[in-house]
Amino acid sequence: MITRRNFIAAATSGAALAGYAPRAFGGLPPTTGELTTIYRNARIWTGVSNAAWTDAIGVAGDRIAALGSADVARRRGPRTRIIDLAGAFVVPGMTDNHTHFVIGSMMLTQVDLLSAATPDAFKSALAAAAQKLPAGKWLEGFGWDAERWGGELPTRQWIDAHTPNTPVAVTRTDGHTKLVNSLALKLAGIDRHTPDPAGGTILRDSAGEPTGILRDNALELVERVIPPASDAEVDAAVKLGIARALSRGVTQAHGTDLDWTAHHAFRRLRAAGEPGMRFYSLVPAQDWEKLAELIRSDGRGDDWVRWGGVKAFVDGSLGSRTAYMDAPYADDPHNHGLVRQPAEVLKGWIAGADAAGLQVACHAIGTAANELALDIFAEVAARNGPRDRRFRIEHAQHLLDRSIPRFKAQQVIASMQPYHAIDDGRWAARPLGENRLHGSWAFRSLLDAGATVTFGSDWPVAPLDPLAGIQAAVLRQTTDGRYPGGFVPEQRVTVAEALHAYTAANAFAGFQEDRLGTIATGKLADFVVLAENPAEVAPAKIAKVEVLSTIVGGVERFTRTA
Repeated sequence: MITRRNFIAAATSGAALAGYAPRAFGGLPPTTGELTTIYRNARIWTGVSNAAWTDAIGVAGDRIAALGSADVARRRGPRTRIIDLAGAFVVPGMTDNHTHFVIGSMMLTQVDLLSAATPDAFKSALAAAAQKLPAGKWLEGFGWDAERWGGELPTRQWIDAHTPNTPVAVTRTDGHTKLVNSLALKLAGIDRHTPDPAGGTILRDSAGEPTGILRDNALELVERVIPPASDAEVDAAVKLGIARALSRGVTQAHGTDLDWTAHHAFRRLRAAGEPGMRFYSLVPAQDWEKLAELIRSDGRGDDWVRWGGVKAFVDGSLGSRTAYMDAPYADDPHNHGLVRQPAEVLKGWIAGADAAGLQVACHAIGTAANELALDIFAEVAARNGPRDRRFRIEHAQHLLDRSIPRFKAQQVIASMQPYHAIDDGRWAARPLGENRLHGSWAFRSLLDAGATVTFGSDWPVAPLDPLAGIQAAVLRQTTDGRYPGGFVPEQRVTVAEALHAYTAANAFAGFQEDRLGTIATGKLADFVVLAENPAEVAPAKIAKVEVLSTIVGGVERFTRTA
């Protein structure tokens, strides 16, 4: 019998990547003939409501062809591989509903500021990184959060002395704020006379000089002068990101990057073979006509790399105090946040994309932003007529009571990221006030109202790790220990509900419920082997459950080694 630790090591002979073979979309035909691989002696949660459990999976090619010991035994042939899972727990392949995959992948090669818990640690990390770069080379990084050291925002003066010849642009953990040094401001042409762009802010000191903090659309002022990474650099980084994802049981990611860089990278990797995990690419909403033309010329991709959706922005983020709220911030009484583009412009993009048959996802964090997104969706649906459109609100973080039933009534998907509740939840009471927290990351209320709730990470804003997300959704204990009973504990969900949000619900959110999201005959053979059932371990240990193997398209793409 092969142990849990090494069972895949004995069965890797068929793991080579196949060549490019595009497939048209549509229903999957039934599979017949001899099984390629049998996975037996397992506790398999299928995700199918009327047949939730089985003990064996038979794979033929890239699809599930048989379930249960009796069925797989009948289909076994002389060349069938037999893999004994030794009682391991199996779940459908998990999808991350919201990633900035190229940004996250590139950050794996850049300075990591997530662990900077003090201003001195932040400064030291940047100083050390700058010393390793040639003069003139941009220093980029991600993950700093002033809330970790009490809320004082960094300024260019913090790092100028350490980086006189190195332009610096490092991004806050939410992706909506950058700190740049004086050299970067100079290269970008930003000075005291530069006006704030629409939907963005250049933070200034008492003398009117830029502090080095840029928010939301102001990020574009510096991003346009940073030399882009080469295709080879991007592709190499994405391969690192794929390896990271597979190691945590992610078999598909919805890519929501801010431009077409990720889309082009996914397609390049697909042209070279099977990427190893699946991608659904959403591109900027303002480019809906370009996407519609691409679909007319190239179709919508295949089961490995797909496209057909756009993403729009309503507002910014809570941490940057740019989330659009219905009432002023408790710690900034003259600020309601911002709308990143006029409502009529946003409505025009969404209406055009929807009329062209594209799926529309809309970033909305604040209470007023979510109401505005729901209003626009309602108006566009009425204007364009009924169809299966599956509008999505990305994040849906802070909701008014009246907004919650609208998700079900309007059939809008709440595309949420549970780790934010335990990370941002550490300090959310400061900007919101205690009396406005009950609608924050309202998983339970949305599910009880009948809404479709899906889960993901917003990587690299949060870890690319569904098990960490499940633990966050189940316990809601903030990372600083401030809320041991859970941040807004009435919004907790069960392990089964969280797993559903990462599997079947995400398949629905990507129009893939006919081929992914559950373990069922005829569906693509995407599933994850876990050392333990997350529902049976102590809730505080869910994130530590080991991923033993990740199978995508019937091939073991990741194997845990001892």
